Amino acid sequence: MDLTTTLTGFVALYIFMLAAFTGYEIIGRVPAILHTPLMSGSNFVHGIVVVGAMYALLNATSTVEQVIGFIGVLLGAGNAAGGYVVTERMLEMFKPSDKKSDNAKK
Repeated sequence: MDLTTTLTGFVALYIFMLAAFTGYEIIGRVPAILHTPLMSGSNFVHGIVVVGAMYALLNATSTVEQVIGFIGVLLGAGNAAGGYVVTERMLEMFKPSDKKSDNAKK
């Protein structure tokens, strides 16, 4: 086994675990009022993930790589689309309701 490949894989795993822990700690402390702007930023990041997955899919040489790339594109696109749906629903909560204004006129 090549030491460089093992070390690179270990470093990549370490970076992934560090990013996951940091992201969990940061997002866990965000107040609810800031959730919508963060969702918009998150959707941007998921768009970048989709582009990266498409690039990986285009450069895939084996069937396993193509399947993993396709799943990456599918999950990234679904996550980005779902984020936009959630953001839209949250923004609807801040719009005034027509029912309340009709009752106030009577």
